Amino acid sequence: MSVTLATADTAPESITIKPLAMTIGAEIGGVDLTKPLPEQQVKDIWASMLRWKVVFFRDQKLDHAQHVAFSRQFGELTPAHVVYGPQDTNFPEVYSVDRDRKNKRYGGEFLLYPWSGWHTDITPAINPPAVSILRGDVMPPHGGDTQWADMVAAYNDFSPTFRAFLDTLRAVHLYQGNAGTDTTKEYQETLNKNRIVSEHPLIRVHPETGEKSLYISPSFIKNIVGLTPTESDRILNFLKEHASRPEYTVRFKWESGSIAMWDNRHTTHMGPRDVINSEFPREVHRTTLMGDIPVGVDGRESTPLEGNPIKPI
Repeated sequence: MSVTLATADTAPESITIKPLAMTIGAEIGGVDLTKPLPEQQVKDIWASMLRWKVVFFRDQKLDHAQHVAFSRQFGELTPAHVVYGPQDTNFPEVYSVDRDRKNKRYGGEFLLYPWSGWHTDITPAINPPAVSILRGDVMPPHGGDTQWADMVAAYNDFSPTFRAFLDTLRAVHLYQGNAGTDTTKEYQETLNKNRIVSEHPLIRVHPETGEKSLYISPSFIKNIVGLTPTESDRILNFLKEHASRPEYTVRFKWESGSIAMWDNRHTTHMGPRDVINSEFPREVHRTTLMGDIPVGVDGRESTPLEGNPIKPI
């Protein structure tokens, strides 16, 4: 199935959309992201992302400056990472991820996974990024795939009774990084200095589409407010397992020049761990768009507990 979006009198601005899974993921063609996009293409890409929650582009050889320029066509950008800060002062919007990034930044040898499990980017902030744009730079010939999961579909599959219960709940999100295993002084000081904690609705209402979705970010969510530890743990474990069921996911095979753009408000994603012991390098670069404060089904906004809101750069 392939869909083409175009205005009546601007056919050269049309894009092609090829869905990859039933509810999430589509590949977009007919665009050149190295140059400023026509207004209609910007609108069509955004609409496609809202519909499919994550969209992919192939054969786009962007450098950092072009990556930033492409991203800014969709909104204001956040700092590269609100906890770790910029890696390149020339491009403070770009966060780079490769297998050896901790060794390069903090020195020493770390037997740690540089990628988290299932998560949504920076949910411990009171205003988490709305959208992430990830550029594949150096890619292995095989392995290194990334998966995304559709939290709208995950929510909709619950019974009406269980959805009504979840609609009333809120949860605490905390950024700890690798605090449990990385005990170097500099790393611990970085986490403590930039500690962020927020209370978010467990079910989030999308500010543009109005859809409800499960807002759990498994790597960052810590407990459900008002429940006993046992109750909270049991429900969260169930929700985390449910949210990653194959029917809610799309898996993307990266190539050099591939780009993924996804809606953090309705998805979780998981980076690969299969390349850790591989002989092949893997490096990607990310920008994120400013987001708003999440709102629950009852209309209540999230509550900040520690740290400051993300500010645009």
